[in-house]
Amino acid sequence: MTAAPLTYTVSASADADGGMLLAAGDDLALETRWQPDAPSTHPGPAELLAGAFAACLLKNVARSGAMLPFAYESVRVEVTMHRQDAPPRFTAIEYTLHLVTTEPAHRIELLHRNLQKFGTVYNTLAAVCEVSGTVTTTPPAG
Repeated sequence: MTAAPLTYTVSASADADGGMLLAAGDDLALETRWQPDAPSTHPGPAELLAGAFAACLLKNVARSGAMLPFAYESVRVEVTMHRQDAPPRFTAIEYTLHLVTTEPAHRIELLHRNLQKFGTVYNTLAAVCEVSGTVTTTPPAG
């Protein structure tokens, strides 16, 4: 098993019109305009943070699938982040993880505990705001 890198490097650039590009292997267009006139189809910093949290959960489901082993057909996650204005910060993160699996309830609970215990992004954010979530399951079709 290959160890995870201990450092992560990305580069970003922006122009005066608010167009921004993040590079971390692949380029990703971002929304950084202050009060844009029209909605953007690109994620902003808050969506990127929520996306990093979601990706952390999904990657750790895959990790658990290999290590436990834990059988599942698919997984989807919905993340909601709550923000306050003064001082500006995120106050809470809520998530629902949807699994298509035939695993019994005690294995679902074990998976959920592992996600909470071993997620790097999860634990970083949980150290600065409330994080809560649930796991729902659906049996595979057919």
